Amino acid sequence: MRFAALVSSLAFLCIPIAASEPTGKPNIVILYADDMGYGDLGIQNPDSKIPTPNLDRLAQEGMRFTDAHSSSGVCTPSRYAMLHGRYHWRKFHGIVNSFDQPILDEDRTTLAELLKMQGYKTGCIGKWHLGWDWNAIKRAGAVPAKGENDGKGGFAPGDFDWSKPIPGGPLSHGFDYYFGDDVPNFPPYAWFENDRIITEPTVKLSTPKKTAEGAWETRPGPSAKDWDFWAVMPKLTDKAEEWIGKQKKEEPFFLYFPFTSPHAPIIPAPDFVGKSKANGYGDFVVQTDDTVGRVLAALKKHGFEDNTLVLFSADNGPEHYAYDRIKNFEHRSMGPLRGLKRDIWEGGHRVPFLVRWPGIVPAGTLNHGLISQIDVFATIANIVGAKIPVGSAEDSYSQLGLFQGQNIRARESLVHNTNANNYAIRHGDWVLIAAKTGGVTKVPEWFDKANGYGPNSHPGELYNLRDDLSQKRNLYGEEPDKVQELTNILKEIRASGQVR
Repeated sequence: MRFAALVSSLAFLCIPIAASEPTGKPNIVILYADDMGYGDLGIQNPDSKIPTPNLDRLAQEGMRFTDAHSSSGVCTPSRYAMLHGRYHWRKFHGIVNSFDQPILDEDRTTLAELLKMQGYKTGCIGKWHLGWDWNAIKRAGAVPAKGENDGKGGFAPGDFDWSKPIPGGPLSHGFDYYFGDDVPNFPPYAWFENDRIITEPTVKLSTPKKTAEGAWETRPGPSAKDWDFWAVMPKLTDKAEEWIGKQKKEEPFFLYFPFTSPHAPIIPAPDFVGKSKANGYGDFVVQTDDTVGRVLAALKKHGFEDNTLVLFSADNGPEHYAYDRIKNFEHRSMGPLRGLKRDIWEGGHRVPFLVRWPGIVPAGTLNHGLISQIDVFATIANIVGAKIPVGSAEDSYSQLGLFQGQNIRARESLVHNTNANNYAIRHGDWVLIAAKTGGVTKVPEWFDKANGYGPNSHPGELYNLRDDLSQKRNLYGEEPDKVQELTNILKEIRASGQVR
């Protein structure tokens, strides 16, 4: 079946049955973990060494998707794709580096803008990582230090006028309120509120203490004096609780809460040290789970629980420290999947995805339908009765039917991508990696040997995920017709968006 015909049929399938359409406009909360693996949720990994009682409860009270994907295997592209309902690779592949310009599109509607037009109060608290217009506050002649102009920081504190507002951030893209630190391991290391920095960076970053696991991975640059990395997630959680408490029953709200955890630097707060059996990262995941619990408790406390759609997911798979975690602690952050952050194997982009909406989403439901974070846009637009503006969210399908537990299929195909040279296409049970390897993050030899992975003698990889979720048997040489079919579908998707 050619792609044009396929999308037309799927566009019909994604229309929910009118009799089961929800009424009213629910509050919407998106909780977005950073570098968290499919196997880090206790309910998803029977051998997990990390307790996640709040996430497990969220899954039991709602729906858990087993075949959900971020758009990319790295941070910025996945965020862009979810907020725009558009594949990131249609525009870019990499992350926004320190002091880069905004990456969101002025001529496309963001999810926050769509909801704001529907009367929603909108807030973003946490990791932005989609760029700001730093040129608006940069002093004349300011340049990074020699040897540090590679996008990794290097500016001095005095290179910016920190008293000025900074355009291009959340307030420029539909959010009424923002509080956060932009990116936990990028300068400036300071607190942002709305479009201003409220703790002036006056010194260069110093990291005298050790992390609980792994390296600091912090980029050089300006920092507020005595910046406390350990205080970031607790402060963000406090702010999320506070923001929820200020909302009104008569005005629907949208909270986008992108966490800074469990991304490096891995620095669990003291109250969580030793709470897992998976080292510092495991403790940081426990803290992440605690934040989820506190947000859910705040919704209940203020009477919003029954009319709030809560969605939890992550931007990509776990960082490379996950391999040592297997060897040293017998915890598989990627679960049964192959690959980690940056990879186009499943472990790089198949992520946790939980949805709770009392009375609409059947509680305790396991859903094996294919879904992408790109679909969040069209799904929410469907829920609130908003018409998607022409030219926006062209890759997004409404998955409301899946949320409601209907036996329908809105998406048959999905493109995976992390960099310009690596694409994969999922179609039905099959996935074609249109590259020599789906790996980008270096895989230790002991891991491949212990898990039965051998070298690839073909120009690509082909797997049937129904029979081989761990992607061990490459069928590329055995199924040339399937390779050609998926190659053609990939070309057509790359050339066009969803037909509306």
